[in-house]
Amino acid sequence: MFAAVYAAEGSSFETLAGVARDFSPRVEICGPREVTLDLSGLSRLFGDAKTIAGELRRTAADRGLRVRIAIAGTRTAARLLARARAGITIVEPGDEAEALADLPIELLEIFRDQNDPNDPNVSNVSNVSNELTITLRRWGLRTLGDVALLPAEEVAARLGQEGVAWQHLARGEDPAPLVPSVPEERFEQALDLEWPIEGLEPLSFVLARLIEPLSVHLERRDRGAAVLHVRLHLVNKEVHERSLQLPAPMRDARTLRTLALLDLESHPPRAAINRVVVAVDPTPGRVVQFSLLTRPLPTPENLSTLIARLTALMGEDRVGSPVTVDTWEPGAFEMHAFAPRDAPATAEQANYLGGVTQWPSAMEDVANSPKMAIRRFRIPIPARVHMAEGVPARIYSERRGLTGGIVERYAGPWRSSGGWWIDEAAQPDVVRETPAVRRVTKGGWDRDEWDVTLSDGATYRVYRERDTDAWFIEGVVD
Repeated sequence: MFAAVYAAEGSSFETLAGVARDFSPRVEICGPREVTLDLSGLSRLFGDAKTIAGELRRTAADRGLRVRIAIAGTRTAARLLARARAGITIVEPGDEAEALADLPIELLEIFRDQNDPNDPNVSNVSNVSNELTITLRRWGLRTLGDVALLPAEEVAARLGQEGVAWQHLARGEDPAPLVPSVPEERFEQALDLEWPIEGLEPLSFVLARLIEPLSVHLERRDRGAAVLHVRLHLVNKEVHERSLQLPAPMRDARTLRTLALLDLESHPPRAAINRVVVAVDPTPGRVVQFSLLTRPLPTPENLSTLIARLTALMGEDRVGSPVTVDTWEPGAFEMHAFAPRDAPATAEQANYLGGVTQWPSAMEDVANSPKMAIRRFRIPIPARVHMAEGVPARIYSERRGLTGGIVERYAGPWRSSGGWWIDEAAQPDVVRETPAVRRVTKGGWDRDEWDVTLSDGATYRVYRERDTDAWFIEGVVD
């Protein structure tokens, strides 16, 4: 059984929705003045349909609402009857078509433009316009009973699927099941302190007291926190607010408290705190399915906590993933936010899955071919180089493990220069381009590079700065 409640013009929608939710947890909002209730199982609590309708009308009247109520076996019949008849109307299940037979066909227009035309589970009656009503009236049809008695095949041939959907509604049939409207909830907790507090240690206990019930609320609603907001009302009338964008939906109370504390450690308030407010922007819960063939990634909770601790220790501009940039400048890179991704399956793993992925022989040759890489020293090592006939002959270094030796083979020089247009005095080494990207550059450079193999068997990349004539060991060639 379903009940449709139609309120008079000027009624408060919030009051109407509150009355409906006092009787049933399954309430569908049909318009600013209309709601539909699922009465399944309510007879044990309130009584029969007539008693439920009387209680609904009495409760609405106590809150200042004048309503029409109709109870029927389908939502469609209940809505049509509530629109057409004043007071209380009750129709036994199975008698919907007979009860609707005398109603005018214009009532069907209440269903127009209320459904999503792209939803395959909902009738496409939302595309029906009043032109269909005009057509039916030209055929001599005046009531819903006239439309319901038409042959279904002839309706489909002349009016298409829209006409078929219109006929189903005229018979009181539901095009889709009831979809309960979820009330908008505020995921927020606040606490007024009796005495102002200072420092993170007392604030930690307050945050734990606020975040724990918030986490329980999220778990009950199968939601996760996408953004964590912390608002601190200070004794100097200022509001210190911080918002944390979380990498994945999470609701673990301990993790959320740790992230909030680490962020406040980097951005502390300027005065004592007398009110604390914690709120989250909810999002659907995270569904995780791990692969059987790849190593699982760390959980977002552990990863977020680690990054927050490193950020509090090193600073926001020094934590992330280095990314190469399109430049010839040696050592230049950008710092992006750290976001790990699953590694692609190897050829052996793909073949184990049944040979779905087969690597061409040319790709296997490239994958198995030797590669050359340079292990750069983050800070180049100063060196002394003895030249003979314009090429390095011997290299000396005071660095332990890199004593140098006689140059047996060499390649070069390769001249590299650029950035001469940058004023190094005015250009800092670190230039922030976006909040998530950090560009590291040194300014201008002009140097000659050599690859040399020494008598110890190791190959090094060395270079000479042309403006200072200083030599450096940049890295080891593997």
